[in-house]
Amino acid sequence: MKKKSSTNTDFLSLDKQFCFALYSASLAMTKTYKPLLDELGLTYPQYLVMLVLWQQDGLLVKEIGEKLFLDSGTLTPLLKRLEAADIITRQRDLEDERQVRIQLRPNGHAMKRLAEKIPREILCASGQDASQLAQLRSQLQGLRDALHANLD
Repeated sequence: MKKKSSTNTDFLSLDKQFCFALYSASLAMTKTYKPLLDELGLTYPQYLVMLVLWQQDGLLVKEIGEKLFLDSGTLTPLLKRLEAADIITRQRDLEDERQVRIQLRPNGHAMKRLAEKIPREILCASGQDASQLAQLRSQLQGLRDALHANLD
């Protein structure tokens, strides 16, 4: 019986796939965030929206989507749940009624103070130091930008 050459298929090994390393790291990161976000009553995508709004309140749905690389079909149900929880308000924009502007409610502003511990806890859980994570973040942002450029 002829033995198959493993060199021809090694590039298909799961442990050699960059995409799987990225995917499984993302899953582990999301699982690490979960108990921290449960304390705030937020899902991970809702937390990302809150990060955007804590940085700049009063953005249009379109602007939030651009920052998070999400379309309005994905954002709208998420924003409706945040509104139902009295964390944000959604209002038609005064200048263009086709657009919806998102404003933090007092609960949304207060939540920021509770969330301030999360980055430190994630850093600790990662086993990395801040400079290592900053370098990795920069590399991942470069990869993301290159991949998005190829999609256009």
